[in-house]
This record gives sequence, structure tokens and C-alpha cells, in this order.
Amino acid sequence: MKALEVNNLHKTYRNGFQALSGVSLEVKQGDFYALLGPNGAGKSTIIGIICSLINKTSGQVRVYGVDLDQNPADARMHIGLVPQEFNFNIFEPVGEILLNQAGYYGIPRKIARQRAETYLKKLELWDRRYDMAKELSGGMKRRLMIARALVHEPRLLILDEPTAGVDIEIRYSMWNFMRELNASGTTIILTTHYLEEAESLCNNIAIIDKGVTIEQTDMRSLLNRLNLETFVLYLDHEIEQLPDCGDYHVRLLDKSTMEVDKHKDHDLNGLYSRLSRCNIKVVSMRNKSNRLEQLFLSMLNNNSKD
Repeated sequence: MKALEVNNLHKTYRNGFQALSGVSLEVKQGDFYALLGPNGAGKSTIIGIICSLINKTSGQVRVYGVDLDQNPADARMHIGLVPQEFNFNIFEPVGEILLNQAGYYGIPRKIARQRAETYLKKLELWDRRYDMAKELSGGMKRRLMIARALVHEPRLLILDEPTAGVDIEIRYSMWNFMRELNASGTTIILTTHYLEEAESLCNNIAIIDKGVTIEQTDMRSLLNRLNLETFVLYLDHEIEQLPDCGDYHVRLLDKSTMEVDKHKDHDLNGLYSRLSRCNIKVVSMRNKSNRLEQLFLSMLNNNSKD
């Protein structure tokens, strides 16, 4: 079964602005799916329609087989939404925010308390359960939004810029939690401007621009289209100049760090061999370029020319 089916979705606002011009998406059950695009591309409009916050002009939305037009309440029961903006009562205790959210879905108080404890502990907020939400840091508020979205245990979780504005340590902690949640069977749709986030977490991807879907594929196939990657190599000792590296395009960043541009059809073993013959050993390596970002910009540029 598909977790989400969006067919030929259109949205035109009263002022005549056409936000969506025929978007179609398919998200498989259990998928971790990235929905990417520049500001104004239509991502938030799509999410708003799926969550019954915005009325569509035309098209069809089905959530786990439930038609949004025919059974909107049933469709919403399957969805948990973490929006971009904080939209809880900041003068309410953290624990009460989750309990009240559970009440909207008819969850008995006893079960709601158990779930609130579970998700607040998983998101490292249990010790703050009696604190007013306004006392939380920005990163804690983000985690509270996720806990609130999960309290009714939806099958489809939509995360709209969930790590915006949080520090790196919290971001990686949230990544791990999202991976665990997805591994447990929850389908996740992620929008993000941190493209390395999508590359790290997601299996499939759609790219939206100017209200249309310009790409929908699996992440690996998309990344395989890149012809060139740039790697940073860290050497075991300082060198004054690079040896002859043949066809490899290399640069010395400092006396113990070099860059190399690698075509997708080549590997680095030949370069390592050349360096080894010169008694130069590579002790570690990292990918410098954000491959997804390169593709993203290339697609948007091509779409703007059409």
C-alpha cells in the first residue's frame, strides 16, 4: 500500500497566484521521502493540502488509501505534522501540550500519559515536562513539536524543516531519532534546506519548482548522475609540493592536505598508488562537495530555461 498518493494537484489562490500546477507524488509505506525545492516552489502548499489546512483547487490526495475529499477526518488520523513555525501555547507546560494534543484525537487520558512519557523521554524532554514551553530553547521547542506530532502515533509523519535553527549536536540527535522512527515502520516525508540532511536520511526524493514536480526518483539514482566529486585527503606528514599525479586533478591546500577531483568512472586507487610510491600516505578522507546540492541547482537552472 502507498502511504501517500497525490495526483495532478492544482492550487490557485483568490488573487490569481497559481501555487501548484499539476503536482503528482507517490510515497511508499515505510519510506523516508525528501520533498525539496526553493522557497516559493509550492512545498508548504502541498503539505497544507495534505493536512487539510489549505483547500485545493483540483486534484486528488489519498493517505493510506483514504481519499481526502471523501473521508478527511480518517485521512488526518494517519498524519502527524511538524510545521516550520512553533504553533503551541508557550504558556502551557510541556507535558500538558502533549496530553491536550492526544485529546484532540480521542485518546484516553491514561494512554495519553504513557505516550507523552515515551516520546518526551525519547526526545530528551522528560525532565522539562512541568516547565512552561516558553522556557525551552529553540532546539527543545523543535523536539517538542515532534513529540506532539507523534502522540497519536500516526503512520505518516510530515516534517517541514524540522532542524532549522538548531545546533549540529541536536541536529544529529534528531537525525538518529528519525532513523529509528522510520525503522520502526513510520513513513516520513521531510522538507529541508539542509541538502546533506536529505542525502543522509532519505531513500527517495521529489524536487518541486514553480508548482510542478521536476524530478521524482530514488536518491541513489539521482546521485549517480553526477560526473564529478571532490575529495579532501589528509596526509600523514607535510610535503612541500605534489608529486606527478597523472590524470588526477589535485591541489595542495596546505602542507598536509590535498584536494582531488574524481570522475564517477574512476576510483582513487591509482592516485593512492602514485602517492605511496612517493612515500606519501593518506590517513583519512572526506567528500568535500555536496553532491545533492549540485544536482539540485543544476535541475533548477534547467527548469528555469524551459
